[in-house]
Amino acid sequence: MSSIIEQKKQIVEEIADKFKSAQTAVVVDYRGLTVSEVTELRKQLREANVEFKVYKNSMSRRAAEAAELAGLNEHLTGPNAIAFSTEDVVAPAKILNEFAKKHEALEIKAGVIEGNIASQEEVKALAELPSREGLLSMLLSVLQAPIRNLALATKAVADQKEEQGA
Repeated sequence: MSSIIEQKKQIVEEIADKFKSAQTAVVVDYRGLTVSEVTELRKQLREANVEFKVYKNSMSRRAAEAAELAGLNEHLTGPNAIAFSTEDVVAPAKILNEFAKKHEALEIKAGVIEGNIASQEEVKALAELPSREGLLSMLLSVLQAPIRNLALATKAVADQKEEQGA
């Protein structure tokens, strides 16, 4: 009997560690998805280095409390799966949100973003953000704009002087 309790304690510790170390964790209700749909979702998440697991709610609740995320417990009812990402903050939210648009059975319930509990709306807002590469390219274009404008103005002045001299 005590070995079963020890196994459960280890699982709770594992989940708590994942909550603490994850950049993002998203709780979803997957009720109504077919096996092939869940397999496709797992494949997409795996390609983005996102771990997607189903845990018992009682263990998830204890782990959330241990990770000081007790506010998440109200969302841990019914059949849940949790997507954990230790690398990319946006990836799990983006993949799950896109999948939910195509498959109405998947419902995003809540999440944890960098240690803070996030509502369904906040997770969806995170999913709408551009990727890290997209944000970097936007930043680069903003940084290049003044130099580009200076170069164009200098060229226009040089062309004007050339016309006056000719």
